[in-house]
Amino acid sequence: MDIAALITWVVTALGGFYMLGTWIQRGGIHQQQSGTSRLPAPVVFGHFALAAIGLVVWIVYVIADKSALAWTSFGLLLPVAVLGFVMLARWIPVYRDRAATEAPAAPTASGAGGTVPAERYFPVAVVLAHGLFAVATLVLVLLTALGIGGS
Repeated sequence: MDIAALITWVVTALGGFYMLGTWIQRGGIHQQQSGTSRLPAPVVFGHFALAAIGLVVWIVYVIADKSALAWTSFGLLLPVAVLGFVMLARWIPVYRDRAATEAPAAPTASGAGGTVPAERYFPVAVVLAHGLFAVATLVLVLLTALGIGGS
């Protein structure tokens, strides 16, 4: 089950990297000052950092098979999940605004000065897949830490 958790975690991370890259490329960091982006940079980067640290700890757990590392990974995933839900809650109105308008306004050439939030460019399929794989990862890590299903 530890390998299954590792696979779901890596797939989740790939979706997260894609969204982070899109957010940065579309000017999300610069939009913090103008208030255009609804995703606060500390939340975005905190989510990323804790998830990355947790993944590294999980990889070490898979190699070393020490239960304390499994529980540490699970403990790191809890705030990751909370921050993820915060971002999802803040992204939903942006998505609804996009769905309500036929064509979003184009950002400026740099992507920094536009009135369109950077997170508007997140594909719904990526957001949904990221969330589903994240939930699966959390459950698999918990089950592994509990010793259910073998390691």
